[in-house]
Amino acid sequence: MNEQEKSIFQIISAAGDSRGAAFEALRLARKGKFEEADKKMKEAKEKSITAHEEQTTLITKEINGDKTETTLLMVHAQDHLMNSLLARDLIEEMIEMLKEQKK
Repeated sequence: MNEQEKSIFQIISAAGDSRGAAFEALRLARKGKFEEADKKMKEAKEKSITAHEEQTTLITKEINGDKTETTLLMVHAQDHLMNSLLARDLIEEMIEMLKEQKK
C-alpha cells in the first residue's frame, strides 16, 4: 500500500468514525441525554478534523506539484468525508431542536 492509499484510508476511517459518533449523539439526544450527546458531537467534530487534515495534506501535495491520481478509492473517500460532514451538521441542528423542545 502506497502513501496516497494510506491517506485515503485514513480519510475513510476518520469520516466513518465521525458519522458514527454523530448518529450516536442523536440517539442520546432523543433519550434526553444531552450532556452525553454533546460529548459525542465533540468526538464527531474531532474525527472530522482528522479527516479534513488528511485531505488538506493531499491537496497541498498536489498544489506543490506532487499530482494525486484520481482513483475510485479517492472518490470513495471524498464521498465519505462529505457525507459525514453533512450528517454531522444536520444532526447538530436536530439536537438543538430537541433541546428547544425539551424546554
